[in-house]
Amino acid sequence: MQVKIEISARHLHPSKPDLEKLFGPGFSLSKFKDLSQTGQFAANERVKLVGPAGEIDKVRVLGPCRKTTQIEVSETDAKQLGINPPVRDSGDLAGSAGVKVVGPAGEVVLQQGAILALRHIHMEPEVAEKLGVKDGDHVKVDIGGKRDLLFENVLVRVDPSFRLAMHIDTDEANAAGIDKDNNIGEIIV
Repeated sequence: MQVKIEISARHLHPSKPDLEKLFGPGFSLSKFKDLSQTGQFAANERVKLVGPAGEIDKVRVLGPCRKTTQIEVSETDAKQLGINPPVRDSGDLAGSAGVKVVGPAGEVVLQQGAILALRHIHMEPEVAEKLGVKDGDHVKVDIGGKRDLLFENVLVRVDPSFRLAMHIDTDEANAAGIDKDNNIGEIIV
């Protein structure tokens, strides 16, 4: 089965308390555009990440707010910041890397929250059933093209609200030559 591959650049998923520290009391995110997963959106707002070795400005904020603030970066971003985030599934933040986040109204110093997101595929239950996989399973995804690559250990995430799409970071996309003209992979169970 084929899957569209979406590149997930560095971004911040804020908690409501941290959002208000960064942008001011009572602040609400303004939508820039909807993302492929139901209810998820890229906001117009951006922040700066500051680590021991450097900083990255204009990092996109995603909504809606989450219970705990999470930052997703690539390995290249982590080196620029001077942090060592683990490869993790979204939400698995215990013992992850800390980083300072700076917004227009204030800053938040996170002791943990920065991860390298584990490559994953979102899918509806019907698609999972057709493939014979369940939430938490791992599959492979073959990327054809001039930089043919086989992604192994791709986490399967199943939920009725999901839409079939694979998410990888910018380093992984560059390694596989994925762009607007080459963004389809073949799921191997």
